[in-house]
Amino acid sequence: MTGISFGYTRVSTLEQNLDRQFEALKPYVTDEKYIYSDKASGKDMERDGFQNMLKAMRAGDTLYIKSVDRLGRNKTLIKKYLEYFKNEGIRVKIIDLPTTMQDVPEGQEWVLDMINNIIIEVYTTIAQQERETIKQRQAEGIAVAKAKGKHVGRPPKELPKGWKSLYNDWKSGKIKKADFMNEIGMKPATFYKKLKEYEATL
Repeated sequence: MTGISFGYTRVSTLEQNLDRQFEALKPYVTDEKYIYSDKASGKDMERDGFQNMLKAMRAGDTLYIKSVDRLGRNKTLIKKYLEYFKNEGIRVKIIDLPTTMQDVPEGQEWVLDMINNIIIEVYTTIAQQERETIKQRQAEGIAVAKAKGKHVGRPPKELPKGWKSLYNDWKSGKIKKADFMNEIGMKPATFYKKLKEYEATL
């Protein structure tokens, strides 16, 4: 008995569209009803569409996906599910990795497995590296913004009433630092923190 050809599509936000993945899978699946999908995906692969698909699949079935990262958000998770499908006797074919789409004579599946494992190892490593690079760039962007005196995160609390004139009086030597703190009712630690924030904006 010939197995069923399933398809799976996933996007990480509700705003993203599944159409491109769906159209790519349509020529390969037994019936469109066997294309499962998830939007705004949860942690790991605890998603309704994916879990329902796993329940429906049997040994001898084939799973088509557009790209290997549809199976998970990192290399470890992707390898875990590829191993799961292999153990369950389910063939995974990845449209963006042409060698995975090929069929081989019976008894020679190990050749294809070996090639696929190498490609998937490289592909998932690159995909993970790209995600880490994006995170690093975001962190660097925040650091640069902070260095330029831009506030990142929660907006700073407003300065006490009269701060500016008291600051000017203190800077011009009219009052002492202790008088400045007493006038605005601040403890030294808070005062120095606010002073640093204020002077960074000047």
